[in-house]
Amino acid sequence: MIITAGKFKGRKVTAPDENITRPTLSKVRMSVFNTLQAMISFDGKSFLDMYSGSGIMALEALSRGFSNVTAVEKNIKSFKIIKSNFDTAADSQIKLLLGDSLKILPGFEEKFDVIYIDPPYFSGIYEKSLQAVKSIADGIIILEHVTDIDFAGYKILKQKKYGGKFITFLSN
Repeated sequence: MIITAGKFKGRKVTAPDENITRPTLSKVRMSVFNTLQAMISFDGKSFLDMYSGSGIMALEALSRGFSNVTAVEKNIKSFKIIKSNFDTAADSQIKLLLGDSLKILPGFEEKFDVIYIDPPYFSGIYEKSLQAVKSIADGIIILEHVTDIDFAGYKILKQKKYGGKFITFLSN
């Protein structure tokens, strides 16, 4: 995988085994960030990658100008690969947390301007994920999903479809 834009454009990123993660395709990443850039300025903003997988979304965010980026991953193999990707591509503006997002994030003190949620497909944790970030979302929540979701309590700002998956932009 390759970072698609910004200061790290063209940099290769190692992906964990496909049985562990399902990295977001480059055309989808480009679309997500282009759509987001039309909505907000990235300068001075924070970004949370809730289910980091390979770390590519967090690295794209940092590359494109987000000031502080946090990634959470619970799979230790993925975590080690993400750490390696961050060590070679990033600086002190990126934070990596090992653990279950659904347990770590509720009660988190930090608020995020953008939260990217892409849990394992068919995991049944989409609504739980939205609940987990309710108190730390201070802007836009982006959800990548393949099933119908109950967006109660959220406003849909935009929704795009790519093959069998949806990218939905939300706000509290």
